[in-house]
Amino acid sequence: SEGLTTCPFCRTPHPADDASKLVMIQKRVGKRDAEAFNNLAVQYFCGKLGLTKDVPRAIELWTDAAELGSLDAHHQLGVSYFYGYGVEEDKLRGIRHWQEAAMKGHALCRHMVGDVEYDNGNYELAVQHYMITAKMGYEKSLDAIKDLFMKGLA
Repeated sequence: SEGLTTCPFCRTPHPADDASKLVMIQKRVGKRDAEAFNNLAVQYFCGKLGLTKDVPRAIELWTDAAELGSLDAHHQLGVSYFYGYGVEEDKLRGIRHWQEAAMKGHALCRHMVGDVEYDNGNYELAVQHYMITAKMGYEKSLDAIKDLFMKGLA
């Protein structure tokens, strides 16, 4: 099946070596592709495709990706800021990134917002967030709702 072995943009075969993969990603970054920015950020964050691990660069790229509309980048920024991974911990900033993506349909971010509400004792709000993502098929949210009911909190 051609769709699995070729680039969805240019239909060229996926490269086998890291240097060629990096060139392909950077080409899409040059075209302001939000998901390419997100992908490149992951490579810097993990130090893959021959890149030196560079978390500040990853944060910059995720910020660009989020501004271009990548919901996954908002998720990554939320995690980074909320937990202080590679940046100074800023829980409110992390939550704002999750909220931004949640409002646009990112199930995991909506679940994370529910977790924050749960941790803050706002069980009704947590259930509302979990219900939305459970309806989207996110099983962890269904489990969280069951847990809240079992504990008598919902």
